[in-house]
Amino acid sequence: QVQLVESGGGFVQPGGSLRLSCAASGIIVSNSAMGWYRQAPGEQRELVAQISRYEHTYYADSVKGRFTISRDNARNTVYLQMGSLKPEDTAVYYCNAVGSRGQIYWGQGTQVTVSS
Repeated sequence: QVQLVESGGGFVQPGGSLRLSCAASGIIVSNSAMGWYRQAPGEQRELVAQISRYEHTYYADSVKGRFTISRDNARNTVYLQMGSLKPEDTAVYYCNAVGSRGQIYWGQGTQVTVSS
């Protein structure tokens, strides 16, 4: 059974930092395209960052230079390091995986709230 479990969300002040973790089981992150999406109520889900099996990375323009996606193959875990956080970063953040056979998996999401 494939599971993606996010953690690390919470409440932070503008300008603060937060690290999200996505612990994967039933899938090998180094053989998959792994990504982070976010969605606020009433808004479309958007791709924030993605890392390929070759460790090529993609970032949405809105987070480029502030967020870093990384992977720890030994822990089978993907991270999203978020810095210089802004109120508009407030959303539920979801871990996403595309497996080698094209299967798409989602985590349950973790809430990030950026507010003073």
